[in-house]
Amino acid sequence: MVIDGYRDYKNGDIQSLLTRYHENAEWSTPESELLPFSGNFHGKSGIAQFFAKLDASVQTIRFEPKQFIAEGDKVVVIGEASWLAKPTGRAYDSSWVHAFTLRDGKVARFEALYDTAASERAFQPGPTAQPSVASELHH
Repeated sequence: MVIDGYRDYKNGDIQSLLTRYHENAEWSTPESELLPFSGNFHGKSGIAQFFAKLDASVQTIRFEPKQFIAEGDKVVVIGEASWLAKPTGRAYDSSWVHAFTLRDGKVARFEALYDTAASERAFQPGPTAQPSVASELHH
């Protein structure tokens, strides 16, 4: 079921993905003022809102679930992704962990953990490169 949800996402079929969630499912991502798709979302309509914000903000370059770990009602997935921040045109890589809590064959809770620093740098307005100390030294 979780694997099928990733397949739905990769195929751009968010409506099918949403059928795998309870009506009152919780969706949680790290909070960030710079990331439009961050925060907590409630119910299928909130999860749909997350995906709309994600689609408006980033282009997926690479999204790869690497390892699935299941025990009881929990499934943890470890993966890697590469994204393009649409507002700045900057690409970034991010390892991620997704934790699913299942109930009655559907997802009741989803929690994402990822490299918020890399994401925020890509969304930060202005130049991201800091001058190196070595470039300031004169010999």
